[in-house]
Amino acid sequence: MSRWATLPAELDPRVRQLVVRLRRLKDHSGLSLRQLAARTGYSQKSWERYLGGRSLPAREAVEALARVAGEDPTRLLALHELAEEAWGNRRAGTQAPAEPEALSTEATEATEATVSTGTRSPGRSLRIALIAGAVALLLAVSTAVLLVVRLGGEEERRPTTSLPAAAASATAPAAGSTTTYTCRIERVDGRWYAGLSRTQKGIVAYGDAGPMVAEAQCLLRRAGISPGTVDGIFGPNTQRAVKQVQQREKLVVDGIVGPHTWKVLRR
Repeated sequence: MSRWATLPAELDPRVRQLVVRLRRLKDHSGLSLRQLAARTGYSQKSWERYLGGRSLPAREAVEALARVAGEDPTRLLALHELAEEAWGNRRAGTQAPAEPEALSTEATEATEATVSTGTRSPGRSLRIALIAGAVALLLAVSTAVLLVVRLGGEEERRPTTSLPAAAASATAPAAGSTTTYTCRIERVDGRWYAGLSRTQKGIVAYGDAGPMVAEAQCLLRRAGISPGTVDGIFGPNTQRAVKQVQQREKLVVDGIVGPHTWKVLRR
């Protein structure tokens, strides 16, 4: 199994969840980054940025990886939509332009080829200048369109429903995130649910984020073990709480919430 580098701490939870899923699919495929680039049409450097959390993957790249790994892309594309919104909010806040992957890669490779050969013919220099100019123009246009669309639709997407004061709730602390999770504990058909996910077989582990993590955090609290803030982020406190439950119930102590741990938390 690949030993991935730790993702940047400032990465939005929605982007983090997408990257973690893509890493798992890449590992499952058994392909190296070079082989993955050959199979998907996206360069090895692009995949290094995508899987390192340094660049938001293109929607088409996510679909291509899903096809290579034999996975239904529907859920991944839903995660990508959330990650794209989070990434767009961050870019709008820092005035950093979005990166058009295909053209920027072409310009970079053309420049690298010129430097490596040590020659700069007038025709080749003109071609590189034209490509660079086209890239700059596309960056400016795409950034302007992105800002107009994001800012114009922000008010429509913002939740307006107030939360009950008596409910246990917490807001994810990551910059740009407005996700709020509320524990609504109830017993249905002999099992406990917190109103965020009804999964009994889903797997969540350190580094994951989203409603399934928040569901586990709520049920850990109900079981009398605090995971810290119910923020939907599977961090050190949540992992420590999961291990305590597993040790108490004589399960395999791996800090991962899987079918056996869900069964214990829901009973």
